[in-house]
Amino acid sequence: MTACPLGLAGQCYCANQVSSFAAAEQSSQLSAKTAVLLLAHGSPENPGQVPEFLGYVTGGRPLPPVVTEEICRRYSLIGFSPLPCWTLLQADQLSQSLKMPVFAGMRNWKPFIADAVKAIASQRYERAIAICLAPQNSRTSVGLYRSAVVGYGNLPFELDFIEEWHDELLLAKAFAEKLRAGWGKASAENGAKLPVIFTAHSVPQRTITEGDPYERQAKETAQWVAKEADLAADDWTFAFQSQGMSGGPWIGPTVEETIRNLKAAGHRGVFLQPIGFVCDHVEVLYDIDIAFKQFAEKEGMRLWRAESLNGSRILTEALAGLVRSRKPDSS
Repeated sequence: MTACPLGLAGQCYCANQVSSFAAAEQSSQLSAKTAVLLLAHGSPENPGQVPEFLGYVTGGRPLPPVVTEEICRRYSLIGFSPLPCWTLLQADQLSQSLKMPVFAGMRNWKPFIADAVKAIASQRYERAIAICLAPQNSRTSVGLYRSAVVGYGNLPFELDFIEEWHDELLLAKAFAEKLRAGWGKASAENGAKLPVIFTAHSVPQRTITEGDPYERQAKETAQWVAKEADLAADDWTFAFQSQGMSGGPWIGPTVEETIRNLKAAGHRGVFLQPIGFVCDHVEVLYDIDIAFKQFAEKEGMRLWRAESLNGSRILTEALAGLVRSRKPDSS
C-alpha cells in the first residue's frame, strides 16, 4: 500500500485543506493583490470512493460496470493514491518559495477547485495566477481545468491562466535529476546500459487530429529532458501510456509494443521516465509499477523507472519561475 507522504492517509482532505488555506491566510499579508491557484486532478482517499470519484471525472455519465470494476481493482492494489497529498505539499513549498499565498484545488476530488476559488474570493485577492500541474497543454486536460475555474460564474478577481509550461528549463532539469539517479543505478544492476522510454498519458486520437498540441509538446519535453540528462539519440525512445478503455482509438505507440520492440533489438531491460506527471498517482503506481512491470517480466525483461518529482525542490523553483514571470512588481 502506498503511504501518504504527509502521513495523512484516510484524512487527506480535511487535514490538508486546513493546512493549505491556513498557510495562505498567514502569507496573505505578503501579497495584498495576487494569489496562486495550483490545479491538479485529484484522487479518492480509498478504493471505496472510486465510484464517486469516477462520477466527477465523467461529469456524471455512467461508465460500463466492467470499467468501474477495473479501476476499483487498480486502486485496491495500490491502496491509496498520494496525489492530493503531494499536490498540497507542492503548494506549501511554492508558497514558502514565493512568500505569497498558494491555493490548491482538485478538478475531481476534495479540495475541489470551487473551494479554492471561493477561498481566493473570500480573501479579496484581485488576481490569481493559475498553474495546472500538467505541463503539456491539451483540451482534454488543461482545457478542462480552465473550464473548471471559470465555470463558477463571474470571477471576482482577474485570472491569469498559464496554458502550458512543457518547455520550462527547470522542469527538464527536475526530471533529468531523477533520471540520472535512477538510470545509472538500474543500468549497473542490469549489467548494461538500459534504453530509456519517456512516457506521457495518452489522449484520444481525435483530439490530436483536431489540432491539439499535446502530442508535440509531450515529445518536446522528452527531448529537453534527454538533453539535460546527456542522453544520446539512440539511448531513448517515446511511448504513450494509460490509454483509455473507451472513446475510440488513443494515440500510441503503447509502452507494451515499445517494450517488445526493444526486446527484439536485444535489450534485456528498460528504464521508464514519465514526463507528463509531476507526482505519484495511479498511472505511475499501478500502470508502471504493477502492469508494465508484470508485462516486461512476461516478455523476459526487467523494468525500472525514475522516481516521480513529488517534493522536488527544482520543481518548486520551476513553478516559482512561472509565477514570477507573470507577477507584476507592484503585486
